[in-house]
Parts: sequence; structure tokens; C-alpha cells
Amino acid sequence: MDDMTADTYDDGDTLGGRITRARDLAGLTLEDAASRIGVTDETLAEWESDRSEPRANKIMTLAGVLGVSPAWLISGAGDAPQAPGISIAVNEMSGEINRLRELALQITACVEALESRLETLNRAAND
Repeated sequence: MDDMTADTYDDGDTLGGRITRARDLAGLTLEDAASRIGVTDETLAEWESDRSEPRANKIMTLAGVLGVSPAWLISGAGDAPQAPGISIAVNEMSGEINRLRELALQITACVEALESRLETLNRAAND
């Protein structure tokens, strides 16, 4: 499975790898993310390279800034972040499926109405 899609299992990556992946998918530079988290670029770079780990309060801030759950960030368990294009495509496809379901219901209703009219015509012809 592509690592850009939602995973609901431990992805086997490191904390630093998950921070980097989430930051990339959020479209943030190292500098932007560090500024929003309230740490230096060097500190964030050390977290991303697994040379050090953030404290618990920074994990919460990281998760909020990067738009991921703290649980996924810490352990890799749960839903991984998705690339924005994938989310948009999934939403569009879901909308199309719903539209097709509605059309299927309308077609079924039309077929039933035609069958009813046909039965009425057949009875009239046989009387």
C-alpha cells in the first residue's frame, strides 16, 4: 500500500519519519513548522532525524500543527495523514457514487411505474 494513503495499522516508520511525512503532507517547510510549534529549526530537524525526541507537550503541539493524531505520531497506529489530492479525489468519488445511487433509485421507480401501466394496458386489452 502507498504510504500516502490512510493506513489503519502500525506503519513501521520511526517517530522522526512520521513527523517528516506529516510535515510534508501538510505542505510546511521545516522553518514554518518549527515556528508554529515554537522550537528552533535545528530542534525540529533533530526530531525528524531521530537524534532526539520531543517532550509530551510538544507532541501535542506537533500533532495539532501537522493535523494528525498524537497516537499516530507517537506509535504509527491509526490513520496516517493523506495527501490533499487523495482526499479530494476520495470525496469526489463518494459524491459520484451517491449520485449514481440516487439515479438507480429513480430508474427503479420509473421501471415500476412503466410495469404498472403495462399491466393496466394488458388487462384493458384482455377485457
